[in-house]
Amino acid sequence: MHRSAYEQMELCVKEYLSAEGPAGKPSGGSASGRYRVVDLGSRISGKQTRTHRALLAGHRVDYFGVDVRDGPNVDAVMTKPYRIPVRSNSADVVLSGQAFEHIPFFWASMLEIARVLKPGGHAFITAPSRGHVHDAQDCWRYYPDGFRALAAHSRLELREAYTDFPPRKGIWHDYRAIDGTAYWGDSVGVFRKPQRYPRLTMFAVRELAVWWANRVGGVDGVPLPRPVDGRERCGRPAPAPEAGPCSAPGSVPRPAPGPATAPADSAG
Repeated sequence: MHRSAYEQMELCVKEYLSAEGPAGKPSGGSASGRYRVVDLGSRISGKQTRTHRALLAGHRVDYFGVDVRDGPNVDAVMTKPYRIPVRSNSADVVLSGQAFEHIPFFWASMLEIARVLKPGGHAFITAPSRGHVHDAQDCWRYYPDGFRALAAHSRLELREAYTDFPPRKGIWHDYRAIDGTAYWGDSVGVFRKPQRYPRLTMFAVRELAVWWANRVGGVDGVPLPRPVDGRERCGRPAPAPEAGPCSAPGSVPRPAPGPATAPADSAG
């Protein structure tokens, strides 16, 4: 994962997890006095070195990393992409960093997160709000309202939701002002499972959604069609020489060019 996402997850851990363990916390915790932590999408690849396992090294945790593919930092492979191999109501914390953009049917995954969380348990999710297409499939970008929608659908409480938007320049976001460390514009959502969770209702909602998501699997069965002739640039004409800010009423300013190169860290 890239550095800014790691740092955002670190802020969540500092705010919501005590280094002494869950003993005496309102959310309860395991009898051993250790947090039971599930990391959804834990695999690292390539030159990546940052892991949530290392991030939690100073805490009393039993860490369990799951992913749809085997690899470094994975304790269990998900044989079904939308079924977390963890007992219901067993996790104090579920982490997912820079994975949700790669999950085609993320609402099913969110219902699974709600299932495995104990009442009072927390989920910390980070995902990009911008940045180039990367990895085998890159389906989504997230804003705070997206996390509000996930909380509403899964019946979890939303504790925090924010996005690292670019600086403002008047009423517009100034994308030219983005530095390399903020390239992905991380969005962060913190969720909590209520003590009185509607288990029976959500069982019916979840099991149908998860069954169908696992049956479909992903996007591999839908080939990406080639653009219609003339729409390679989304219907826009070839760029004209820059003539200065557009000031005509009702006009739309040209999008600012992004960074010439992406940062060395890659998302996901």
